[in-house]
Amino acid sequence: MSATFGVRTSLARPVEDAPACGSEHCITCGDDGVPMTVLALDAGRGLALCSDGGEHSSVETALVEPVALGDRLLVHAGTAIAKLDPTPPAA
Repeated sequence: MSATFGVRTSLARPVEDAPACGSEHCITCGDDGVPMTVLALDAGRGLALCSDGGEHSSVETALVEPVALGDRLLVHAGTAIAKLDPTPPAA
Protein backbone atom coordinates (compact mmCIF):
# COMPACT_ATOMS: atom_id res chain seq x y z
CA MET A 1 0.00 0.00 0.00
CA SER A 2 1.40 3.41 -0.87
CA ALA A 3 0.25 6.86 0.06
CA THR A 4 0.47 9.98 -2.06
CA PHE A 5 1.08 13.34 -0.43
CA GLY A 6 0.50 16.64 -2.16
CA VAL A 7 2.14 20.01 -1.53
CA ARG A 8 -0.01 23.10 -1.22
CA THR A 9 1.87 25.45 -3.48
CA SER A 10 -0.48 28.34 -2.71
CA LEU A 11 1.22 28.68 0.70
CA ALA A 12 4.76 28.48 -0.63
CA ARG A 13 6.74 31.70 -0.85
CA PRO A 14 9.56 32.51 -3.24
CA VAL A 15 13.10 31.72 -2.06
CA GLU A 16 14.12 35.40 -2.25
CA ASP A 17 11.51 36.17 0.45
CA ALA A 18 12.81 33.47 2.83
CA PRO A 19 14.55 34.62 6.03
CA ALA A 20 18.32 34.28 5.90
CA CYS A 21 20.99 33.42 8.43
CA GLY A 22 23.23 36.33 9.32
CA SER A 23 20.39 38.76 9.87
CA GLU A 24 20.30 40.75 13.11
CA HIS A 25 17.81 38.39 14.78
CA CYS A 26 17.19 34.66 14.98
CA ILE A 27 14.99 33.68 12.02
CA THR A 28 13.12 31.19 14.22
CA CYS A 29 12.12 33.31 17.23
CA GLY A 30 13.30 36.86 16.46
CA ASP A 31 15.60 36.91 19.50
CA ASP A 32 19.21 38.14 19.69
CA GLY A 33 22.31 36.28 20.85
CA VAL A 34 23.78 37.72 24.07
CA PRO A 35 27.54 37.86 24.78
CA MET A 36 28.18 36.33 28.23
CA THR A 37 31.20 35.44 30.37
CA VAL A 38 31.61 32.05 32.08
CA LEU A 39 31.73 32.42 35.88
CA ALA A 40 31.45 28.76 36.97
CA LEU A 41 31.31 25.33 35.31
CA ASP A 42 29.44 22.08 35.87
CA ALA A 43 31.27 20.02 33.22
CA GLY A 44 29.50 16.81 34.22
CA ARG A 45 26.14 18.29 33.24
CA GLY A 46 27.45 20.47 30.39
CA LEU A 47 26.37 23.70 32.06
CA ALA A 48 28.00 27.01 32.88
CA LEU A 49 26.93 29.88 35.09
CA CYS A 50 27.35 32.96 32.90
CA SER A 51 26.91 36.71 33.26
CA ASP A 52 26.22 39.46 30.77
CA GLY A 53 27.50 42.04 33.22
CA GLY A 54 24.28 42.17 35.23
CA GLU A 55 22.09 39.10 34.88
CA HIS A 56 23.33 35.57 35.68
CA SER A 57 22.09 32.58 33.67
CA SER A 58 22.63 28.85 33.48
CA VAL A 59 23.84 28.05 29.94
CA GLU A 60 24.14 24.75 28.07
CA THR A 61 27.67 24.43 26.63
CA ALA A 62 27.63 21.19 24.57
CA LEU A 63 27.88 23.02 21.21
CA VAL A 64 31.04 24.96 22.13
CA GLU A 65 32.99 22.62 24.43
CA PRO A 66 35.59 22.68 25.82
CA VAL A 67 34.69 25.71 27.92
CA ALA A 68 36.86 27.34 30.60
CA LEU A 69 36.31 29.95 33.30
CA GLY A 70 36.42 33.44 31.79
CA ASP A 71 35.47 32.30 28.26
CA ARG A 72 33.14 34.64 26.41
CA LEU A 73 30.20 32.90 24.75
CA LEU A 74 27.39 33.98 22.45
CA VAL A 75 24.23 32.68 24.14
CA HIS A 76 20.83 32.24 22.52
CA ALA A 77 17.81 30.70 24.26
CA GLY A 78 19.97 29.37 27.12
CA THR A 79 22.46 27.64 24.81
CA ALA A 80 26.00 28.76 23.97
CA ILE A 81 26.16 28.84 20.16
CA ALA A 82 29.67 30.27 19.64
CA LYS A 83 32.85 31.25 21.46
CA LEU A 84 33.74 34.93 21.23
CA ASP A 85 37.01 36.84 21.24
CA PRO A 86 38.26 36.75 24.87
CA THR A 87 38.50 40.54 25.15
CA PRO A 88 35.23 42.47 24.92
CA PRO A 89 35.19 45.39 22.48
CA ALA A 90 36.00 48.82 23.90
CA ALA A 91 32.92 50.94 24.63
